[in-house]
Amino acid sequence: MTEKQRYPLEGIVVSLNTPFDEQDRVDFRSVGRLVEGHLAAGAVGFLVPAHAGEVYELTLAERIDLIRCVRELTRGRAELIAGTTARDERESLQVAEAAIATECQGVLVEVPESRKRERRAINEFLASFSALQAPMLMIQDLDFNGFGLEVEVIADLFERIEQFRCLKVEVSPAGPKCSAVLEATAGRLHVSGGWASLQLIEALDRGVPAFMPTAMTGLFTQAMKAYRRGDRDEAKRWFHRMLPVLAFTRQHLDTSIHFHKRLFHQRGIFRTARVRKRTIPYDAWHERYGDELIAYLNGVEPEAMTRAE
Repeated sequence: MTEKQRYPLEGIVVSLNTPFDEQDRVDFRSVGRLVEGHLAAGAVGFLVPAHAGEVYELTLAERIDLIRCVRELTRGRAELIAGTTARDERESLQVAEAAIATECQGVLVEVPESRKRERRAINEFLASFSALQAPMLMIQDLDFNGFGLEVEVIADLFERIEQFRCLKVEVSPAGPKCSAVLEATAGRLHVSGGWASLQLIEALDRGVPAFMPTAMTGLFTQAMKAYRRGDRDEAKRWFHRMLPVLAFTRQHLDTSIHFHKRLFHQRGIFRTARVRKRTIPYDAWHERYGDELIAYLNGVEPEAMTRAE
């Protein structure tokens, strides 16, 4: 195998919410409006379906239909990374097979908790996906309360699995993990920030080239553009406009999903703000402050959209 170089993906890759209609069906017209809005704001790619898209609440058929829908909407316009996370490993493989058939650029794989304790178990799980000959494998290093997979394990997988090109870091603390992985792979493994977009400026300083938020695509894009042209102070100004929303939505994944569904519904992108079963309620206090934040975003985001035109 020739020495791999870093996967050439830079910018905002949106982890899409999944809209539902009044009958609790996936609303594909709303998906179309959502994708077009993110593209207009500067998105370079999409991840679907993932945790932000309520992946565990979707049927296998819904997941595959979503991937096919977004593939057709983005073909030739943006990269598509298909999320294969599932409670059943067989279902995860089925999603990956269907996604590869759509000619997506890559598939995201999350190692099940039951396999994370032993390197042999991790290797066996990922071998099933590498055998599918996906164009690119992205491993989701997800551990909201810890440091995730061992850096040594990640570096070894990178050298042994040809398709493993990207790592989505969602651990605590994220910054040191990104730096450790980049150092261990000589910068050749592509590292992106998901939940870690809360540390955008720090992550850019560390050499992270891509981020996977759910919203505020225009603001994220303008911050990254400013950083790339060497204006770190302007990048911070754009980033600081997002901090009130990031602080609120990063309380819990469920809070984030509820908030963003309401944001897109109020803007006429989603027909409803429906969510499927969540653990954490979105109560009256969330509603009050969340609506205030939506009004705040409606005031600060138009400038980012003007810059994107």
